[in-house]
Amino acid sequence: MRSALDVCGCFPTGRHYPGIAERLARALRDVKGLAAGFDARARWAEQRIAIIDFETTGLSPDTDRVIEIGISCFEAGRLTLLKNWLVNPGIPIPEESRAIHNITDEELANAPSFATVAIELAEALRDHLPVAYNAAFDRRFLQAELGRLLGVMLEPLPPAFLPDVVWIDPLVWVRELFPDEKSRKLTDISARLGIALENAHRAASDAEAAGRVLLALQDKMPATYAEVVSLQERYAARQDLDFSRLRRR
Repeated sequence: MRSALDVCGCFPTGRHYPGIAERLARALRDVKGLAAGFDARARWAEQRIAIIDFETTGLSPDTDRVIEIGISCFEAGRLTLLKNWLVNPGIPIPEESRAIHNITDEELANAPSFATVAIELAEALRDHLPVAYNAAFDRRFLQAELGRLLGVMLEPLPPAFLPDVVWIDPLVWVRELFPDEKSRKLTDISARLGIALENAHRAASDAEAAGRVLLALQDKMPATYAEVVSLQERYAARQDLDFSRLRRR
């Protein structure tokens, strides 16, 4: 995929126009949802990225809770951290959820609360661009859990904790790049790309696989951080509209 914006200062004809490079560079900087402290023109795949995955008691962030957190951190394509936390949700795990991730109430009985884990999680995510497969799900759960915290000091907040920062979402790119795939589940896409996922539906394993899926797609994606966020938002909006139309049918 060619870059959506070319900051060389010329049009495809090769002719240069005064000020074009400056205007395009400004357009990159003005993309909404970028995390502060990261160069909008830098290659996103060379940055520190943190892939986040939650296992939960259910699908509603208003009434359900996080029970497992997994993160995988990469820098310049190299895995630098793989971390997992079990979390006591304070409520029972429904049978239909337990059937997916196989996490039991007994396993979580002595696990820490989200409030206890939050400081360590914030430290691990600091200075990393947030990523998640089907990011809207994990982002909503994180914001809901953060909203329940009382008196927990997390400053400075990592980009993932800020509600206005866009998370890079491999699923949006999978939908765009593999439109004919019957399944875009992480397990199926990992298998298609030859990426090992031996412990599916456990947070750390899913987080690592999602990171490797994203990196496997990088040559087909825009190169710069600003471009990938800008184009992803457009793709996601169109995909959501297409799904709404299908549901109405």
